[in-house]
Amino acid sequence: MRVAVISAEAVPYSKTGGLGDVAGALPKALKAVGVDSVLITPCYWQTKGEYLWDTAVEDLNVDWRGGIYPAKAFYSEANGSPTFLIDAPSLFHRDSIYGYNEDHERFAFFNHAALVLLKRIGAAPDIVHLNDWHCGFAAVEIAELRRWDDYSRNTRTVFSIHNMAYQGGFSASELWKLGFGSEFARNAFSFNGYASAMKAGLEASDVLSTVSRRYGYEIQTPEFGHGLDWLTRMRADRLVGITNGVDYEVWNPATDPELPANFSIDDLSGKRECKRAMLERFMLPQDLERPVIANITRLTGQKGIDLMMQVAGEVLAAGAFIVSLGSGEKRYEDFWQRLHDLAPNQVGVYRGYSEPLAHLIEAGADMFMMPSKFEPCGLNQMYSLRYGTVPIVRATGGLDDTVQNWDAATGTGNGFKFGQYRADRFLEKIYEALFAYADKETWLKIQRNGMAVDNSWENAARKYVELYEWTRS
Repeated sequence: MRVAVISAEAVPYSKTGGLGDVAGALPKALKAVGVDSVLITPCYWQTKGEYLWDTAVEDLNVDWRGGIYPAKAFYSEANGSPTFLIDAPSLFHRDSIYGYNEDHERFAFFNHAALVLLKRIGAAPDIVHLNDWHCGFAAVEIAELRRWDDYSRNTRTVFSIHNMAYQGGFSASELWKLGFGSEFARNAFSFNGYASAMKAGLEASDVLSTVSRRYGYEIQTPEFGHGLDWLTRMRADRLVGITNGVDYEVWNPATDPELPANFSIDDLSGKRECKRAMLERFMLPQDLERPVIANITRLTGQKGIDLMMQVAGEVLAAGAFIVSLGSGEKRYEDFWQRLHDLAPNQVGVYRGYSEPLAHLIEAGADMFMMPSKFEPCGLNQMYSLRYGTVPIVRATGGLDDTVQNWDAATGTGNGFKFGQYRADRFLEKIYEALFAYADKETWLKIQRNGMAVDNSWENAARKYVELYEWTRS
């Protein structure tokens, strides 16, 4: 089976969130289970030159908006699988990956160029796996190509929804400029008087997937469907939820080169040294018995920062350390800074993102808080489980699928989770976790329960292969 994965971002070439992690890891995992997979993603200004191994196509001249747009494609296997990076400097060499008024035009071009590139590099793929609104354009283009283009006739599309909140909306008057003037295309994009690339992907793709089973149900409701729940309900028989995996070659405490000491499910002694190093890094007292509750996230309303703000005082009063890594909305950044200023011996803050520091925090913290309003899948709770850091989460999306609430009576469960989006419910679970932490034997059991869970990409990749085979049938 030949599969082409198309994504607006993919690690290590680019990343703003979980989409980059997934798109970078999935092709590698597919290759490991015997699938002929290729990844196509843009070459951004932020993409490191060391990842651009060779120029694969120097003259990727793309027929675009009535003219020929000169572009080229680099080749790399820095993510462990064949990858082509489309280089169009005027569109992608910018200060940030997203956030421009013409984002719809940038990614419409990328989608079209990716399909042109596929023809240049070999046989038609059996499956084109598209990711989020940025790739809704290709879903429509492939659906139209199948009517007359022999190359594309047997290609089927899978469209993965990573976050329904971002829908790629733009003026419907732009459609004809982007090459979507047919009645089929206009109907696919049309949504509440404008055009939506997310809606186009949902409507034109052969099969839909999303990044956890729970989120697959949630996006069929008005609360999480963001106006498109009617369409996900209509296509529910073609919608499958597959929880993302974790790349255990990168996120493995037994081999992680970012850690001052390694550890495993059989010997967690190195975790104590990681805690010591983390406290030192944040200039906090070297009190290794005091619990550390950490958070690594984009500071947005989705991530439950409002609940963290409401419970922070009680958490500090209980004697715990709090460590935060991330950046985002100014009010949330200001809150963490004020909290640090008020309690510098209990609160550690790093504004921005550091991959090495993220690994150290996952290894050194005792608990990880993720009280998200919604969370399509989430990766940090799975990293935490692997690193013996017990997650405290809200039961939504992938958090509900991957974290099992601790049951002291049966000795089962790997974390603590609450349902209603309320600060008092969140605080109850924090107190439960702190109570369990005080009993070393209990805490070790919870840690080992989490570390034993298989959230590997190999497991997820086999489920995607089953999905692809179903799509072709």
